[in-house]
Amino acid sequence: MKKLILTFIRIKLVKKNLQGSGQALLLLVDTIKVFPHIWFRHVAILNQMYITGVKSLFVVSMVAVFSGMVIGLQMGLALKQYGQQEFIGQVVIIVLAREFSPFLTALILTAAVGSSITAELGTMKVSEEIDALKVMSIHFISYLVFPRMLGFTIMLPILAVYSTVLGVFGAGVVANTQLGVEVGQYTAMVNDILRSTEGLKDIWVGLLKSLAFGVIISTISCHQGLNTEGGAIGVGIAVRRAVMHSFLFVLIIGYYISNIFYIN
Repeated sequence: MKKLILTFIRIKLVKKNLQGSGQALLLLVDTIKVFPHIWFRHVAILNQMYITGVKSLFVVSMVAVFSGMVIGLQMGLALKQYGQQEFIGQVVIIVLAREFSPFLTALILTAAVGSSITAELGTMKVSEEIDALKVMSIHFISYLVFPRMLGFTIMLPILAVYSTVLGVFGAGVVANTQLGVEVGQYTAMVNDILRSTEGLKDIWVGLLKSLAFGVIISTISCHQGLNTEGGAIGVGIAVRRAVMHSFLFVLIIGYYISNIFYIN
C-alpha cells in the first residue's frame, strides 16, 4: 500500500511538472506571436533593458572581475607546476567565453531580475490587475510579458560578453602580479585564441548559451508570476520556484549545448 501511494505521488508530481513545462512553452509561443508589436512596446522594452542591464552592472562587474582572478590564480598555479604559466591567457579566455561568463551572468540575473519579474507579475495576478486588463481587452502578454522577456533576452548576452572582458582583465592582473607573466605575453595569448577558428567557436557557443539562458529564465519567471495563487505567501512561493527552476534549466541546457558542439 505504501509503495502504491508513493508511486501515485510521483506520477502526480511528474504530471504537474510536465503541465507546467507545457504552459511555459505555450507562453513563449504566444509571446513570439506578438513580436510585431515591438514598435508599440519599444519604450517598455528599453525600460526593461535598463533594469536588466544597467541596474545589474555593478554586481555583474564585481563577480566578473573576481571570477576571472580566481580562475586565473587556480589555473595559473596548476600550469606553473609544469612551467607553462605563460599559457594562462589561452585557458582563461576559453573557460570564460565558453562556460563561466554565460553561466554566472545567468545566475546573477536570475536572482536580481528574474525574481523581480516573478514578484511583479505575481503581485498583479493575486491583486486581479491582470484580470482587469483582460476585461479592458488589453493584450496582457503584449503589455506585460513581451517587454520583460525581450529586454531580458537581449541584455543577457551583452552582459555575458562584458563579463568575459572583465574576467580576462582580472585574470591578467593575477597572471602579471602573482605568476610573473608579462602583460604583452598574456595579451598575445588571448589574441591568438580570439583569432583562431576554435576560439571563435567558443565565443559563438557562449553567445548561444547566453541567448538560450535569457529565453529560459525570462519565460520561467513570467510563467511563475502569471500562475501565482494564494496572496502574498503565493508570491513568495512563485519567486522561489522561478529561481529554483531557472537554475536547474540553466545547468541542464548549458550541458546539452556543450555536448552538442564539443562531443563528436
